[in-house]
Amino acid sequence: MHLVGVQVIPEQGGRAGFTVEFVGENGEIVSVCLPNDASCSLNRLNAAERAKELFVELANADVEALDDGGGKAQPRARRSARSTKDADELEKQLQEGLEDSFPASDPPSITTSTVPTDRVRRRE
Repeated sequence: MHLVGVQVIPEQGGRAGFTVEFVGENGEIVSVCLPNDASCSLNRLNAAERAKELFVELANADVEALDDGGGKAQPRARRSARSTKDADELEKQLQEGLEDSFPASDPPSITTSTVPTDRVRRRE
């Protein structure tokens, strides 16, 4: 994977942590979700470095030791709608997000450019 970009995405404004996405030249995306600790020491500047440290730990981990004793270890991973390019699921998620932010996300709901006040202008 030839790295062409790194994106740091805050979760709940960074209070819940960050998602770091490493983007490859052929469209590969590797995401790492980093929850913030009690001291909130994780920030936008050090999240990518922490994600790299996790990759080093992962590369050095003994995957065979993860076996639960029932034979060969099976990875427990699920592909996201984004990585599988599932347009229907992405559209559904978009609609849910828009419904949660309605009416702020509804451009026709803005009908006037003036700021309403409680004063009434009287014509004489």
